[in-house]
Amino acid sequence: MKIYVTGGTGFVGSHLAHKLVWAGHDVTLGGLNPERTPIDLPENTRVEQIDITDPETLDFSSHDAVIHLVGLSPLFKPRISYHSVHVEGTVNVMDACKEADIESYIHMSALGASPKEDTEYLRSKGEAEILVKNSELNWTIVRPSVIFGKGGQFLSFTESLLTPFITGLPNGGKNKFQPLYVEDISDLFVEIVEDKKHAGKVYNFGGPEIYSLHDIAKLIEKSKGRSLKVLTIPMPLTKVAMTVSDRLGLKFGLDQYRSLKKDNVTEENSITQFKKPINEMKTLPEYLGL
Repeated sequence: MKIYVTGGTGFVGSHLAHKLVWAGHDVTLGGLNPERTPIDLPENTRVEQIDITDPETLDFSSHDAVIHLVGLSPLFKPRISYHSVHVEGTVNVMDACKEADIESYIHMSALGASPKEDTEYLRSKGEAEILVKNSELNWTIVRPSVIFGKGGQFLSFTESLLTPFITGLPNGGKNKFQPLYVEDISDLFVEIVEDKKHAGKVYNFGGPEIYSLHDIAKLIEKSKGRSLKVLTIPMPLTKVAMTVSDRLGLKFGLDQYRSLKKDNVTEENSITQFKKPINEMKTLPEYLGL
C-alpha cells in the first residue's frame, strides 16, 4: 500500500515510518522541516517539504491512504493559532485527499477533543473532528493521551520543570495522564491502515497505566537515582504567572494554565478493540529503566 504521512518527519511520524516500512508499505513523509527529524528515518522512504496551511504544497496523487499527524504542541503557546493548523490545515489536507481519490484517511486528534472545550488546543481539535466526520472520506479518528518515547516532548518538558530533590508543581501535580509509548501507538496505526473495519470509528487510546504529573516527576528523578519532594504551587498563583507570560508573549499562556486543570485519561480504552494486548505495551517506568 502507498501511504502518505503528513507530519511524517516529526516525533510520531518518524517512528511510524519504520513500522509501516517493516510492514511492507511504500511510504512518503511530508513535513514542514523535513531535514530535522528526532530519529533516523528508514532508507526506503520519500521525504517532501509540505505546509498544510498552504494547499499548493499538498499532493497525494497515486497514494492509497493518508495518515494526518500534523498538530501543534499543547505544552507551549504556539506562534500561529491552533485553529489555523488544526482546523484550516485539516480542511486543506482533506481537500487534497479528495482530489487524489484517497481510499483511507486516518486523522490524529487528541484525547478530550471537543468544540465545547475551554482550551483552544482541544477546542480546535474538536472542531477538526466534526469536519472529518462530515466529510465524504473513509475516515478513522485516533485520540491519544500523551505519547512518550525517543524524540518526544512530554518527558523532556516535564523534566525541564523539575529541580533536584525538591520542586514545585501547579496544584501539586495532581492532574492525571495515561502515557502511551510511541512504538505501541505506531502499531495501532498500522493495524488501522491495513484493516478496513476501522473506517468510520473514533478511538480513544491510553497506555496501560495512569499516573499523575506528581508521579511522573518522581519517576523521572528516580531514574536518575534521586528522590524528589513535590511542593504545591497554588492554582491562583499559577494563573497569575501564566497570565503575565501570555501578555509578554512568552512560551506559556492561559491555554496551558487551563490544560493543567484537566485529566488526560480514557473512560474506556479503545486498545481493547485491537490485536495488540495492552499488557504487552511498554509502561513509563519500563521506558525509564525502572
